[in-house]
Amino acid sequence: MQTAEVLIIGGGVMGCSIAFHLARRGIKSVVVERDAIGSHASSAAAGMLGAQVEMDEPGPLTEFCLQSRSMFPALQAELLERTGVDIELNRAGLLKVARFEEDVKRLRERQAWQTAYGQTARWLEPEECLALEPSLHPEVRGGLYLPEDWQVSAPKLTQALASAAKRLGANLVEGTEVRAIEHSPDGTWHVDTAQGHWIADWIVITAGVWSQSIAQKLGWHLPMTPVKGESLALRPKQPLFSRTLYGPECYLVPKANGEIIVGATERDGAWDEEVTAEAVQRLLQSAFNLVPRLRDSLHTRSWAGLRPGTPNRFPYVGQLGDENRAVIATGHYRNGILLSAATGDAVARLLLGEPVPELAAFAPMNQADVQKWEEG
Repeated sequence: MQTAEVLIIGGGVMGCSIAFHLARRGIKSVVVERDAIGSHASSAAAGMLGAQVEMDEPGPLTEFCLQSRSMFPALQAELLERTGVDIELNRAGLLKVARFEEDVKRLRERQAWQTAYGQTARWLEPEECLALEPSLHPEVRGGLYLPEDWQVSAPKLTQALASAAKRLGANLVEGTEVRAIEHSPDGTWHVDTAQGHWIADWIVITAGVWSQSIAQKLGWHLPMTPVKGESLALRPKQPLFSRTLYGPECYLVPKANGEIIVGATERDGAWDEEVTAEAVQRLLQSAFNLVPRLRDSLHTRSWAGLRPGTPNRFPYVGQLGDENRAVIATGHYRNGILLSAATGDAVARLLLGEPVPELAAFAPMNQADVQKWEEG
């Protein structure tokens, strides 16, 4: 039987970020991962920090995204110093491209509210788009340039967070499934795993879409749906563009290794992580519509991941009930990489008893569809 102050169930980017932020504050956690660290949605992500491109209106989620995005320059420097792993923060920004006239109206409206919200969002006419990125389709109708919507390497971010947490005293246990969880009368949690029994003061559930089944073991119903996303990577013969290009049908994310990630499909309710030929065909055609010169690229790989989607697309981040020490951090949908920094920091502060007003809108107790099952 082993003990832990905090036991984190799930070793994706959220679990590793929370473990890292706890370790920075002197709390040594245990991360239990069923498979390998970062082996599911965290490694499938394109790594965009799209706080502006993903948000359609002001509100608490937009504010949380902006807060998290602002943390990445300092986080990159700290992780590099602690681990030697470069998360490859690309600060060239993002160009959201209008290919059709209806896109122009929507992007102009987005520019208006984001500028009023204090964010940098610059409209570019077609000739300005082509001057910025000459490889674009020559018939683009314009674009919205978001210079602060950066990107990172999602696998390297998870790797760096895990490595930094471990160097600071966290224990990462891979290949271990949680079988049962019980809340003891003395307030501790008894967690039975394939590799033994743990007693923890706190548990934190960060298992992505599989968090739903773990919460059920605690008697909580958290509505969540897997949203399958298929992506592929291309390797052009020479660099074609330096910033993320976001079209109406796909996005193109250039990486430090020379690959371009093309994503992504969305299919609600699919639990498989396989890539279909139809998805590859659709993504390739969408990419060629945006950047025709990609036709000469090598297709290097394809993959799929399961995004954890909630009914209102708000994540669940906060305590499960007021009388026990159980916290959940999941349901980040398309923004897991982006929100990993702020979520890790906020959950660490929550466990230390500090105020976390930014989590009020995401607390499970404040979500209408979250229910506690009554015993008996």
